[in-house]
Parts: sequence; C-alpha cells; structure tokens
Amino acid sequence: MPKLLLWSITVAVAGFLFGFDTAVISGAEQKIQILWNLSPMEHGLLIVSSALWGTVIGALSGSYPCDKFGRKATLIFIGILYALSAFGSAIAQDPYTFALLRFIGGIGVGISSVAVPAYISEVAPAKRRGQLVALYQFQIVFGILVAMLSNYFISGVADWDWRLMLGIETLPAVLYLLFVSRVPESPRWLAIHRDDISQCRKILNDIGEENVEQIISEIKASKSTKADLAKAKSALTELEHHNVEQEVEDIVEEKQSEPKSLFSAVYQLPIMLAFLIAFFNQLSGINFILYYAPRVFSMAGLDSSSALLSSAGIGLVNLIFTMTGLWLIDRAGRKSLMYIGSFGYVISLAVVAWAFANNIGGAVVVFFVFMFIASHAIGQGAVIWVFISEIFPNAVRAKGQALGSGTHWVFAALISLLMPTALAAFEASTVFYFFAFMMLLQLVWVKFMMPETKGKSLEDLALELKR
Repeated sequence: MPKLLLWSITVAVAGFLFGFDTAVISGAEQKIQILWNLSPMEHGLLIVSSALWGTVIGALSGSYPCDKFGRKATLIFIGILYALSAFGSAIAQDPYTFALLRFIGGIGVGISSVAVPAYISEVAPAKRRGQLVALYQFQIVFGILVAMLSNYFISGVADWDWRLMLGIETLPAVLYLLFVSRVPESPRWLAIHRDDISQCRKILNDIGEENVEQIISEIKASKSTKADLAKAKSALTELEHHNVEQEVEDIVEEKQSEPKSLFSAVYQLPIMLAFLIAFFNQLSGINFILYYAPRVFSMAGLDSSSALLSSAGIGLVNLIFTMTGLWLIDRAGRKSLMYIGSFGYVISLAVVAWAFANNIGGAVVVFFVFMFIASHAIGQGAVIWVFISEIFPNAVRAKGQALGSGTHWVFAALISLLMPTALAAFEASTVFYFFAFMMLLQLVWVKFMMPETKGKSLEDLALELKR
C-alpha cells in the first residue's frame, strides 16, 4: 500500500472513533434516563449533549496543540481521550460522573475534527486531496454503522447493557493509539512551525526514507530565500506532487504575504464560508436524527426492537452513500455534491414532516429518513471537512479548521440539548418543517456563495479567496 494512502487511512481511524462515540449514545440514552430518573432538560444536558459541549471546547482549542506540538502528537492525545472516556463512562455510577467522562470524549472528537483534516490535506496532492480527506468522513460513518449494529446486538443482554454499549469503544481506541504512533509528522507543519533537526531526523528514519540528511537540509520552513524553496520542494516531491516548482513558489508567496491572525480582514471570505457550511450542516437536523433515531422511529409507530434495527439501517445507508460521495468528490466537485444533498434534504425533511402532521408513520417515515441520511452523506457529509481544510492558508489552517469545527459543534450541542424539550413542546412535524426550511436557505447559499475548490492547490485557493 502506498505510504500516503496508509498514513491517511491510519489517521482517519480517529473518525471511526468520532462516529462510534457520536452514535453509541442513541442506544443507551433512554435506559439511562429511566435509571437515573432525569427530567428532559437534565437528560439533554447531562447525558446527550455533555459530549458535544466537550466537542465544542476541543474544536475551538484544537488549533493550539496542532500548531504548538504538531499534528501527530495531537492525534495521539486524541486516542488517549477516547479510551479514557469510553471506559470511564461505562462504569460511571451517577449522571454527573457520566457527563464529565462523556465531556472528555467530546474534547477528543472536537480536536480530531481539526487535526485529522488538517493533517491529511497537508500531505495530499491537489488531485487526490478530496478523496483522502473524505476518508475521515468515511470512517466517521463506518463508526456510526458499527455503533448502531453494536447497540442492536447488545441490547437486552442484561439490565446494564448500556454500559457494554459504551465501554466497547475502548478496544478500537487502544488499537488506534498503537497504529497512529507510526505515522510521520505533516511536512507542511515541519516547514512552517518548527525548526527541529533531531525530530525531523527521527520521523524520516521512522518512515524509512533514504538520504535522510539531504532531506533534512531541504525540508525546513519555506521562507523568502532560494534555499527555502528547496526545502519545501523536497517535502512535496517525496509526496509525489506534480508541478512542484509552481507549488513551492506559491507556498513562499503565500508565506510572505499572509497575516498570522485568523481574524484579519483578509480572511473574511474563508471565515464566512467555514461558518456557514458548518451552520447549515447542523441545521439540517443530522445530529438530531443520529442521537434520537430510535425515539423518532418509536414516534412513527415502530416497536423498540424495530426502532433499533432501523437505526442500524441509518448507519448502513450512511456508509453506502458516503462511499458514493468519496468516489464523486474529486470528479463532480464539492459544489455539485452540495446541490444534490440540498435537494435531497428539502424533499426528505418535508415528506417526513407531512407524514407526522397526518399521522402517517411506519414505512413512510423510515424510507424518507433513510433518504435524508443519503442526502447528507453524499452532500454535506462528504464535503464539509474537505472544504474547511481547503479554504484557509497554511499559516492559519489549523485555526480556520478550529473555527469551522467549533461552529459545527456549538450548533450540534445546542440542538442536542434542546431537542428533548422541543419534542415535548412541539409536534414532530413542526421540528421537521423547520429543518426543511433551513435546507432551502442552504440551497440558496450553495447557488450564490459557495466556490468550487476541486483540483486546486491549497496555495492557489489561499490566494483566490483572499481577493
């Protein structure tokens, strides 16, 4: 297997843990609410959204360890957080300890949504960047599928089955830690953030490079000298980039001209794009469906076993259409996938709302919820992490990724916190009509504001979006 693909797959396994951690609570949340006799607000705050508030903190602060300690060290730290959270939440004896440990896991999810896309985008050539970064999303939905299947098969084995649902994540977290320790550091991070000869030497030896000393002399931070051009050129050549000379010149031009503060006026456009794609991602209702799928299907008239099995079906549909999006993203482009997803969102959400309004449940609701998941997987699901990782320049990429991820998770946490109360206060049809309206607004945004990033180098995009 080519090293680039191997590194990308290994790092993207953090997405599997992300997806598993996100979806596993759907099979456990109702039993936990009964066990600890929680009100809707307590349940939303302590059980369902506790991980998401950690995710907000992780996403907003994730750029700091990424830039300060490197992408690799951050990825290892993520694995430790996942393992600690999975094991600890499984043995928690009260809702407050449970919330704290889920919060810790959420921090890992948030940081991973910054570190993984940044790492992969920085090692991938432009023509393959979409597919390789989208491996992260593939792993997320694979994790969701495995969690939902795991919930289905574990459900009913004992009164404490929810503990096993949560604790089983410890195993893949430990395996991830073992494998991610073998990946090298991002060459762009080495070039821009550090001048550490011994660490560079160690990483190059770990991945079996020849002529290590020669590579070390060339891989340093790209600056404004001819020697610095050679440094970046070596790193890009080792990763099989084409048009190396032009790309290296673009890196240096970008390095000389860009401010280091994310909130400089020159970055207004990428900031707005990152905020809006993350905002619309969550206002589709995707995390509402993932977290409360069994509850939604029960409201549509399915018994508890059928509701859990249909939730597993969500995971399967998500996986299939994510694979489709993965295949299309560097062929059709990011914007085309967003069009497809937006139309699918509006149709599916409107029909589900209509079905609930007219007391038509069962197969109709299940089918159109599956259509909603397919629309998300091929559109927003495939595009969001790729798009955010592409639109910010090298010097502020981790900070920009943190902004987009933080926005995503703030709204995810708010929706998960408020949904139990909203479902108690409003008809289900009202909730789904609201999400359908928001997706109409997303369609307008895609049409008039979203740029296409397919096939462009990170440096070309940085210059284009600063104008």
